[in-house]
Amino acid sequence: MGAFPKVCPKDAEAQDRYLQEPRDLGYSPSAAASYRQQPLVSGAQNIPLRGIHGGVHPFIPSFLSPKTAEINIGFAEDSPTVAVATMISRLPSLRPDLAFVTFYNLPKDPMITEAVSEMLLACNREALQAFCVDSPLTEEARDVVYRLRKLSSLGAIIQGSTSLPTVELPNLTTIYVEYEGGLNWLEGFRGAMLKKLEFAVFRTEANHIGDFLGAFESVALTASAQNTLSGLWFYTSRSWSPNYSSLLSFNQLKTVEIEFSCEGGCSSRLDDDIVVNLARAMPKLEILRLGKAPCATPTGITVNGLIALACRCPRLSKLRIHFQASTLIEAATSATTPSPSHELVVRWEDCDLTDLEVGKTPIPSQSELTVAHTLLQIFPRLLNIKGKNRNWKTVEKTIKDFRRIKGFVHRTSKAHPLHV
Repeated sequence: MGAFPKVCPKDAEAQDRYLQEPRDLGYSPSAAASYRQQPLVSGAQNIPLRGIHGGVHPFIPSFLSPKTAEINIGFAEDSPTVAVATMISRLPSLRPDLAFVTFYNLPKDPMITEAVSEMLLACNREALQAFCVDSPLTEEARDVVYRLRKLSSLGAIIQGSTSLPTVELPNLTTIYVEYEGGLNWLEGFRGAMLKKLEFAVFRTEANHIGDFLGAFESVALTASAQNTLSGLWFYTSRSWSPNYSSLLSFNQLKTVEIEFSCEGGCSSRLDDDIVVNLARAMPKLEILRLGKAPCATPTGITVNGLIALACRCPRLSKLRIHFQASTLIEAATSATTPSPSHELVVRWEDCDLTDLEVGKTPIPSQSELTVAHTLLQIFPRLLNIKGKNRNWKTVEKTIKDFRRIKGFVHRTSKAHPLHV
């Protein structure tokens, strides 16, 4: 399984806010002596720690003060299971009114499952607002955590074919789920009325992912999540071909990141029709990443799909997608184009894209200048291109040189060869 996030991630800014410059605490005898001499962080309301090593665990409760409301702890890989479990079990007796709890990189052991579950059951359920732990829970603890009506952030690990109780989380805004097997657990959210859900993050290394997006849509629509969901992330290192049409109901999305592997052969099935439909359905998109860094297979959308994104999603600033660079050259040299009077053409100031990730996307040699010029016609604010071959480095340099001299790209109908 992938590493559990340091917090239930709303976005990068939320992670930074939650972590608040965590201290990296390695163990040494002198450090332990210091902890014994200074048992309290006086008045501390937030205890952010990461990289906790073996000898430090017994002293973590000493950092709590009567005002501590948030604990965010990351454990080193060599953390001893018994020490971690003992430390976690002690926390509720010291601070039963914790509001925000995040544990990541926990040892994978039934003892940890028991300790985390006991901690949850012993906490003040009326105070708890965020509970993000990368450990499974006992059935008793699951029955509690999915019915904490004040909970706004939830991070959970779901093993095998585990089913969830009927979910009652009316204040949930952020959810992170890492699951191992089937999709039975999704049924717990059916009809849950998640009218405040803004961010949903999923991760799996299951051998068979299937139509996760279709199953998610089916459940989310019964929970009214389509009206509020603004960020959706899905991560796997497996090869997968997502059914993107299941996302068309979520027209409030600003961030969509669906990550899968192309190892062993390109698994991307993107085409212009799919992307045009996504662009029409999600006019608020700011970040779109479909697949990992594009592979060297000449597949994906054409220049027409890129134009659709530029015209329909004016706030789009970051893009990672499989596309065919050769079509940029064809568009620049095409002699037959439709009349521009029917085209939806974005103005210079309306197209926000600055970052394009191209990976190993093949680009014909000696075409860097043409590709750079065509990209600027589609995305006038483009500045950074992240690629894995020298030709794309040249394209990026050409674009930056162009900006350095404050050049202006004149749009013509040839730069927009299709209706969008």
